[in-house]
Formats: sequence, structure tokens, C-alpha cells
Amino acid sequence: MSTPDTERRLREAFDALAREVRPAPDAYRTVRGEWLRRERRRRLVLAVLIAVVFTLATLAGLWVLNNAPSGPGAIYDDPRRSVPSAPVLAPGS
Repeated sequence: MSTPDTERRLREAFDALAREVRPAPDAYRTVRGEWLRRERRRRLVLAVLIAVVFTLATLAGLWVLNNAPSGPGAIYDDPRRSVPSAPVLAPGS
């Protein structure tokens, strides 16, 4: 049996099989409904995931701020020393 003959016979067999296939009348509507349900579920899961990450980041930030020392920082530890202000220039100078 040669290769072209095998290809021809396979093509004929698949064509005969394809002629017998009849799609269900509401197949498109069913598949589209399933796809839309999966899409809605994906979007809902993503929205919940974003909300959880945002909430955890907010709680972690508040926890870090709450645990920060309330005393003066290491840079400005001398209460008599103030932050120098910029000089005030007179108009027209």
C-alpha cells in the first residue's frame, strides 16, 4: 500500500465520519453559556484576590506604623536643635 493510497483512504474515511456528525441544536448557546460562566468566575476570583492583597498590604502598613517608635528619630535626637528654615528674601532683592 503506497502513501498516496493511504492518505486517500484516510481522507475518505474521515469525510464519511464527518458527514454523519450532527451538532446539537443548542450546542453554541450551551458552550457560550459555559464560557461566560468561566469568565465571570475568573473575574470574581481576580477581584477577590486584589481585595485580599490590598487589605493585607494595608494591615501590614498599619501594623508597621503602629510598631514604630514614638520618640524622636535618630537624625534629630536633640530637642534644642530645630530644622533650619530657608531664608526669607525681601521683595526686590
